[in-house]
Amino acid sequence: MNPGQTHPLSFDNTKYAFAYKSEKELKKANWLFSVMGNPFLVNLGVKLTPLAIKWRIPFTKTILRKTIFKQFVGGESLEKTKPVASLLGEYGVKVILDYGVEGGEGETAFDEASKEFIKVIKYASQQNNIPFISIKITGIGRFSLLEKIDSLMSQFSGESIISDYENAIAKIDGGEKSELNKVEQRLMAICETAHLNKIGVLIDAEESWIQHPVDALCMIMMKKFNQNKCCIFNTIQLYRHDRFSFLKKSHLLAQKENFVLGAKLVRGAYMEKERARATEKNYLSPIQTDKKNTDSDYNNAVAFCLENIKSISMIVASHNEYSNLQTTILMQSHNIPFNHPHIHFSQLYGMSDNITFNLAKAGCSVSKYLPFGPIEDVVPYLMRRARENSSVAGQTGRELSLIMQELKRRANSKA
Repeated sequence: MNPGQTHPLSFDNTKYAFAYKSEKELKKANWLFSVMGNPFLVNLGVKLTPLAIKWRIPFTKTILRKTIFKQFVGGESLEKTKPVASLLGEYGVKVILDYGVEGGEGETAFDEASKEFIKVIKYASQQNNIPFISIKITGIGRFSLLEKIDSLMSQFSGESIISDYENAIAKIDGGEKSELNKVEQRLMAICETAHLNKIGVLIDAEESWIQHPVDALCMIMMKKFNQNKCCIFNTIQLYRHDRFSFLKKSHLLAQKENFVLGAKLVRGAYMEKERARATEKNYLSPIQTDKKNTDSDYNNAVAFCLENIKSISMIVASHNEYSNLQTTILMQSHNIPFNHPHIHFSQLYGMSDNITFNLAKAGCSVSKYLPFGPIEDVVPYLMRRARENSSVAGQTGRELSLIMQELKRRANSKA
């Protein structure tokens, strides 16, 4: 262990994992994960829930509010996240706020989303437990515009993501340049507000066919705002076979331009969509050929960041127990303290509490990713969580076994 660290790290300690939950809440979570372990029920729910919301079928929102919404979402408004954030804070767990509204289109919607992100940043700056917020570029700009720029960028060398972006812009028409300028202005306003208020901005990864301009915009913002301390983070999806090399290339650019690289490391979120599009359009899929390669690149990316920890600020955003544990082992071998300012861990709210709360207990900087928003707006997010828990091998079983273990431990302690 590092000097002064005496707590042995284990993800099997359910007492720490669920200390923040009452017995009633644990039993409700046990029931919910049991349901999500049934693929038939999940598929049915994923198809029917959006329709029930759209058709305003009575009690739909009430049922969601008391079940899956409560498990995975912080609240229906920014203010309603406060009790959840405060409770997590009591156990040393921080919060990443995510305005969970998806799918807005048009300049008015993009302007409103930008204002909401700025509002969230200002709110976070007044709390002592919210170091980051999460945003999507597609929340403030048109998908098809980003897609066109991505296509143009792919025609250039790839040596410099920023110069490729600038070369692509030179090829679009005046109206598109004006539209893109507004996207850049919105992002600049968000990042500038975050920098002034000392809040980190995590820019989400998107589909591979719009990722080039997203990467370029991330780099431009990092160059401006990450000079002394990391404020802006790009999200690196390691289920893509090209992203570990992109991480290393990004680090070279950061060193050349003298800024701290912000890297949020994830495995990925669009696998089925990516493979289907590659097949349809007859190009090589960007997705790794198997999970083993994904895991290898993920763990290699963590090791690379730790080897360059002075110039990279990383967020290990993973539900994989091995990756989290291996990170702490590597930190110990490099004599890096668990509370190093350039190392943060994160898991989704409502999942993998055994990882989050045991990391916090060991003294690591760790957070829960906490979405919020009106029920009808966060339904897409909730459906992804239901589908993910149903499809990820062993995820639901692991959650259930830990909950049942804790319920048994509590029953025995009363005996």
